[in-house]
Amino acid sequence: METTEGKNKSNVSFYVTAAVYVLFNLRLASDPLTSILATTKQILLTAPYVIGLTYVAVGIIQYMAEGEKVPWPQRFRLFFTIGIFAGLVYGIYDYTGGGVPQ
Repeated sequence: METTEGKNKSNVSFYVTAAVYVLFNLRLASDPLTSILATTKQILLTAPYVIGLTYVAVGIIQYMAEGEKVPWPQRFRLFFTIGIFAGLVYGIYDYTGGGVPQ
């Protein structure tokens, strides 16, 4: 059985991972409303790919664990982690002028 201290650490790491996910997908603009809209658009653009990769990763993990189910908090942590990498790559692409004609 997990101790209260272990649950607290688990909850903190979950929320930190979620916050870093939002941070890596943050798109800054000249005013707050535009920033919120750009960040939302960024998350919605990458979410289908991140969900797909998470689904495949969870399937592989469950196969390797002989069918043992992966708990939902760990699935969300995996989603956030893959989303962090996707946000990083897409952010580098955006901020280096990728896709903008020269």
